[in-house]
Amino acid sequence: MAINIGDSAPGFELANQFGEKVTLSSFKGKKSVVLVFFPFAFTGTCTAELCALGDDLSAFQNENVELLAISCDAMYTQKVFAEKEGYNFPLLSDFWPHGAVAMKYGVFDSDRGLALRGTFIIDKAGIVRWRVVNSPAEARKIEDYRSALASL
Repeated sequence: MAINIGDSAPGFELANQFGEKVTLSSFKGKKSVVLVFFPFAFTGTCTAELCALGDDLSAFQNENVELLAISCDAMYTQKVFAEKEGYNFPLLSDFWPHGAVAMKYGVFDSDRGLALRGTFIIDKAGIVRWRVVNSPAEARKIEDYRSALASL
């Protein structure tokens, strides 16, 4: 099921790279959320995209916005990936049940067991205000995120 602009964002609870539980509802009324699904840790395009976000982290993680990156990798993989690349934002594991959150957002590729490159900007009320979904091979444009956040 695809999630569209204007829809309520599906809730979730996932472990970050440190094993801490993160819920979407914990940001409701407090921060907008940039939810970035990526196929796999340690792959070229995924690493480049997340590094670009990390290089401009203050635009995506501050008092008004929280950046959450999600893949179907295990929590331990996310931890090593974040340490190796120096990511200072949550990497969430949608490992088990495998891809359940990606499925809720309509970005799970069940044939390959991975999340597509889906990005959802969710406002403080929990409503999806912007979205883009690309194939695993097609990188997203980080500047589009900035424009979408500026319009909130």
